[in-house]
Amino acid sequence: QLEESGGGLVQAGGSLRLSCAASARTFSSYSMGWFRQAPGKEREFVALIGWRAINTSYADSVKDRFRIWRDNDKNTVYLQMNSLKPEDSAVYYCAAKCFRGSYDPGQYDYWGQGTQVTVSS
Repeated sequence: QLEESGGGLVQAGGSLRLSCAASARTFSSYSMGWFRQAPGKEREFVALIGWRAINTSYADSVKDRFRIWRDNDKNTVYLQMNSLKPEDSAVYYCAAKCFRGSYDPGQYDYWGQGTQVTVSS
């Protein structure tokens, strides 16, 4: 089970930190991804972190603005979002995939319920 938190309304240029808490004791065996979905659009990849927390990857649209990291002791993955833009507005989802991560949301095993991020101009 995954549960996101930290979404909200922020002005353009502002920051938010999303958290995703996992209930599984095997959290450290899962790569974790953040995805987002805006109204009328497909769910898109934002960032991922490997199960060993060595590798990270970002969508070009968020590179150098967002940062993903994980705390395996707390079974939590984070997404720090800086310099937010109105086009970042979406429902953000965290997802878990056993071992190797993927850019494809269809490859993930578990999903959270999502948290809304709204960036005003």
